Amino acid sequence: MAETISDRKRSHLELCQHEAVEFGGKTTLFEEVDLVHDALPELAVDEVDVGTTLLGKRLRAPLLITGMTGGTDEASAINRALAEVAEAHGIAFGLGSQRAMQRAPDLAYTFAVRQHAPGTLVLANLGLVQAAAQSTADTERLVRAVGADAVCVHLNPAQELIQPGGDRDFRGGLATLARLVRELPMPVVVKETGCGISRAVGERLLRAGVGTVDVAGAGGTSWVKVEALRAKPAERALGTVFADWGIPTAAALLGLRGLGLHLIASGGIRSGLDVAKAIALSAGAAGVALPVFRAYQAGGSAAAGQFIDQLIAGLRTAMVLTGARDLDMLCRVPVVLGSRLRDWIVPAGSFLEEAHE
Repeated sequence: MAETISDRKRSHLELCQHEAVEFGGKTTLFEEVDLVHDALPELAVDEVDVGTTLLGKRLRAPLLITGMTGGTDEASAINRALAEVAEAHGIAFGLGSQRAMQRAPDLAYTFAVRQHAPGTLVLANLGLVQAAAQSTADTERLVRAVGADAVCVHLNPAQELIQPGGDRDFRGGLATLARLVRELPMPVVVKETGCGISRAVGERLLRAGVGTVDVAGAGGTSWVKVEALRAKPAERALGTVFADWGIPTAAALLGLRGLGLHLIASGGIRSGLDVAKAIALSAGAAGVALPVFRAYQAGGSAAAGQFIDQLIAGLRTAMVLTGARDLDMLCRVPVVLGSRLRDWIVPAGSFLEEAHE
């Protein structure tokens, strides 16, 4: 019997919960970023403002639970519970790929979170190849069906090339994005899925009219690894070769800095200090997926909420220790970059000096 999308989504969840699916030999390179300590911050913790605006909605903290799942009963419960966590904390929430819903409209209930998170910034989600194959009106219907405020169009060629039965033709992607930006009445966010976005791609996205990009860099979950675990021997061998493929998250942020794009940092965000470093490197918000999913699986909504609380506490601490009263100030604190991270940035030319201003 052929594998269904629901079977694949169920397999993804099981692997992410139980298997070693994170990058092994490559990190986010946030360890190559140091924020300069301010021993005289003249700040109280209660004075620190971590609020921000993302895609037109005010957030109490610059955090996004990024899209993970959909298409199964278990996925429905996870989406509902984590959307409620997002609502309680005043942060954003992203749905997993709606490809399952696109192919089987009866699975729409697995993405229905709006009633559980009425005030939350909710992001719909569709793969670029799937978006290219349908009209803008059909994409808009998918977004409106879940009551989302914006749509993430995800780029995942590395994952697809390893995935059994995955996409093999990625032509026409940029034209599709330009069409969606031009014709959709809601914001379009372009995101990778763990391999990062280079400066050259950022420039092409900017010319296509894209305004917000989630870099989703290397160093967190490797979807190549996930798919390799599901694949037959030939694809598994190929997945092993490319398991650490991608641009580290910190390098992707620095590479896109100064282009005028609004940036979201996801891919290996594991602490509030990571969030602070991401914002210091130009991100407006940071996204988390695997750690909040595993927290939820281990201890339910309470544990997931505690993980979000820890991220916010770590961010506040880093802001006090750098003398940053708000996120605008955090964007301007001095940073020290290690040599491995600098090696990634050199090809961007004069951009390296900008990162140290």
